[in-house]
Amino acid sequence: MFSESSFNEKLEIIKTYNNHKSNVLPKGMLLTNAKHLLMRKLKFVYLLPALALLASCSKDDPNELEEVDGTETAVEMVETDAMAEVANADAPGSVREMYFGGHKVPVEEFNGEYVYQGDIILPNDMVSAEEVQVVYDKGDSPENKSVGRTSARWPNNTVYYAIDSNLDNKSRVYDAISHWESKTNIQFVERTSQSNYVYFVSGSGCSSYIGMIGGKQNITLSSSCSTGNTIHEIGHAIGLWHEQSRVDRENYITINYGNIQSGREHNFYTYADQGFDGAEFTSALDFGSIMMYGSYSFSANGQPTIVKKDGSTFNIQRSGLSSGDVTGINNMYPYSSGGETEEEIYVNGETYYISGLTVLRYLDTWYFSTKYGYKRVELINDRWYWV
Repeated sequence: MFSESSFNEKLEIIKTYNNHKSNVLPKGMLLTNAKHLLMRKLKFVYLLPALALLASCSKDDPNELEEVDGTETAVEMVETDAMAEVANADAPGSVREMYFGGHKVPVEEFNGEYVYQGDIILPNDMVSAEEVQVVYDKGDSPENKSVGRTSARWPNNTVYYAIDSNLDNKSRVYDAISHWESKTNIQFVERTSQSNYVYFVSGSGCSSYIGMIGGKQNITLSSSCSTGNTIHEIGHAIGLWHEQSRVDRENYITINYGNIQSGREHNFYTYADQGFDGAEFTSALDFGSIMMYGSYSFSANGQPTIVKKDGSTFNIQRSGLSSGDVTGINNMYPYSSGGETEEEIYVNGETYYISGLTVLRYLDTWYFSTKYGYKRVELINDRWYWV
């Protein structure tokens, strides 16, 4: 996950702190020793894939996090930054504003993909450079609706999945799936012929789509993505935003935008800020959530990007789902007593009434009848758009 250039950037941060913030590192620590200390820290990070679930078992609750020791702030920042998930670990993509779900959102673009909040992939066929008009059935009014990410839930609490044969360290996927199944009401079933499924594949970082998008959806894992990172990305795939994206976060944290890496500010917006749909499934922000950033995630200058309301900092955790995570997920996916777990099948040539619109299924796509004939439409966040 660390290139030589990014490693040197971290050393420059420590050099700055040595020169101007003598209280940050232990007194007498030389820059020549800083690299040695960093390498020790990084080796610890690289061991996380093997130790992640063991660490989870050794703690009563991942919520029980210690605040960052002020004497290790710079080194802690390096470790924390390493654990925060990004789709491209080498460098951020070019940032541009695109339309998604009827709203303009800032995204990073690289390798033909659009990335939101660092590791969330937006479907290409739902992103456009220009605003797409919403389709309204007769009698409907063109008002914004908030339907929540529950519109992208996996039916019957069942996530179908497949693993690319070339993905290294497949055990992190199996361990992450086992962790999810042992803690929540969600079951994971290896795909046979199902059309909607998660596909674990190698990539340049850790990334996932939000919720069930329909069809094959990738979770990308570089060799540096740990079991904990995999648990995090599965969280996105079942519909979870980052914990700091809650609309009520101002009651618990302060975002220091001046300390965030240029082009990564949008990683810290709430889902409501950008017009995304969402819902809170727990009563308060969970600092121990596996979906939560740490205080130094995406820091540009070694200063904290997120602090508690009292100004104190906190660590990121990627050991496992916290008790708050489990409560929220089981509220989102209540217990299912069983029954048919196959996804709903739409038959080509048939019409259906879905989300306020009567649509025709043809060649596995949707069409809406107008006075000019049938026009193709797409369902995004429970709203229909012209394609």
